[in-house]
Amino acid sequence: MAEPTLRRELGLRDLTLFCVACIVGARWIPAAAHAGPGSVTLWLLAAVFFVVPLAVSVAALSVKYPGAGGLYLWTRGDFGPWHGFLCFWMYWMGIASWFPTAALFYMKAGFSMLGASYARLSDNRLYLLAVGLAAIWIALTSNLVGLKVGKWTQNLGGASTWILGALLVAIAAVVWTRRGSATPIDIMPKWEWGTVSFWATIAYGMSGMEAAGSMGGEIRDPLRTLPRAAWIASAFATVFYAAGTVALLVILPPSKIGELNGFADAGDAAGLLLGIGWLLPLIALLVLASGVGQIGGLGASVSRLPFAAGVDRLLPKAFGKVHPRWGTPHVAILALGVVATFLLAVYQLGDTMRAAYDELVSLMVITGFLPYVYIFGSAWKAGKRLSAISGWAITVLAIVCSVVPTAEITNVWLFEGKLAAGTAAVILSAWLVYRRHQRVAGALGRVAASDAVN
Repeated sequence: MAEPTLRRELGLRDLTLFCVACIVGARWIPAAAHAGPGSVTLWLLAAVFFVVPLAVSVAALSVKYPGAGGLYLWTRGDFGPWHGFLCFWMYWMGIASWFPTAALFYMKAGFSMLGASYARLSDNRLYLLAVGLAAIWIALTSNLVGLKVGKWTQNLGGASTWILGALLVAIAAVVWTRRGSATPIDIMPKWEWGTVSFWATIAYGMSGMEAAGSMGGEIRDPLRTLPRAAWIASAFATVFYAAGTVALLVILPPSKIGELNGFADAGDAAGLLLGIGWLLPLIALLVLASGVGQIGGLGASVSRLPFAAGVDRLLPKAFGKVHPRWGTPHVAILALGVVATFLLAVYQLGDTMRAAYDELVSLMVITGFLPYVYIFGSAWKAGKRLSAISGWAITVLAIVCSVVPTAEITNVWLFEGKLAAGTAAVILSAWLVYRRHQRVAGALGRVAASDAVN
């Protein structure tokens, strides 16, 4: 029986915007500006030592292992089925942890800029959780009915990100000419224990190129299209992050830029200075569209991983099915939404909203970066030795930095305990699921071999 196949819907424009939507997260700009102008140097270092090696690795591995499944196929081919499954499972759970943090940020940031009544609602925990869940499911549902429809969610998100970046730079330029910069632009990073965990966030904010590799089975002419889209998106991500951080710092000093409300802070200040009443709502709409596009893009790409594992019978066979009408791995997409919903709810227990957000970010970075050990290992086997060494170094640094609690964490033991328990649960659950379905796959293989003999 022929394996299920996905439809090739992505051309160069679509894939480039898809990559932008997956890599660029507007949410990291206020966090970087809050940390100070030294973040600009960190963005540039991350681009040189992580983004470029990752783009080189993804391009090489997508040629070596074409098809849907991305890092699962790469790791399985180079290190064996268990390592392929563990890599996919950790990455999948890392993205599932990312979904709640992204939804919380984008909804809070967007609604806080839409007027006083919406701003009050953005501080309401129950309301924020509700609209966060709505954003997750709207983005996933658009991809559930097919990339022909879903790609426009990513296209809208990617285009909104481009417009947002240009708008921030233009506003900052006007502010600079009128009254100068609110912050001395000294881009030398400063060593502070309270901001060490943010270094991991910088690296994570530049990740996402591997998501495009998961879409290999749905890209038209992937051997030419993927490398071109990767380089365009990587260059844009670097410029966007560095220029966006500088733009916010020109408008406000770091102490007045909140990590969750930074766009509202800067937009409000610039709007008052320039007399532009419509500025805040426009930024809000662009931030919301960018967020939904990023959720949709990563949701679409990461759902291809359990699809590939389902085809290999390492997950229930429903994961390896393609919807007969929509041509999508619908079960994998729905499963991601369910897990993200559960994590969004459970991580609110026993913490303030900000502490829960920080814990989810740290868990997301740990589980999200462990798969890069495998990705750069495959790059090493593919002959990309320099890229592998550079990527490994940043990966290890990011994981170490992510376990350092931020200044906002008051209960360090609860914070570290949740991280340890969450990471252990991800690895243990991978082992249990793998062993169970490995036995099932083995039994089915023996039955098929027996039928062939008879």
